[in-house]
Amino acid sequence: MGYLLLAGAIVAEVGATTAMKYSDGFSRLWPSLLTLLGYVVSFSLLAQTLRTLSIGTAYAIWAGVGTAAIAAIGVLFMGEGLTALKALGIALIIVGVVVLNLGGAH
Repeated sequence: MGYLLLAGAIVAEVGATTAMKYSDGFSRLWPSLLTLLGYVVSFSLLAQTLRTLSIGTAYAIWAGVGTAAIAAIGVLFMGEGLTALKALGIALIIVGVVVLNLGGAH
């Protein structure tokens, strides 16, 4: 159940960060409200996740997967370039999350 809650926290955080891009510096109401709501949901789910998962593992997965997802959204949907160095950085984030889980950090 912890990993399901964590997945929801990641989805909410990625949605909130994406909405923030469209808030135009919080000058547009609806994207700004979506940003606020997304972060409230994300932190609430993350807090529930910490009941069953260790904080180091949960936070590393939340931050790492969220960062990789936002980077991918930027490249796929927002016209950001993908350099070899950027791709390597995303890959290292993913590898780090996998290593944490294989290392029995939960």
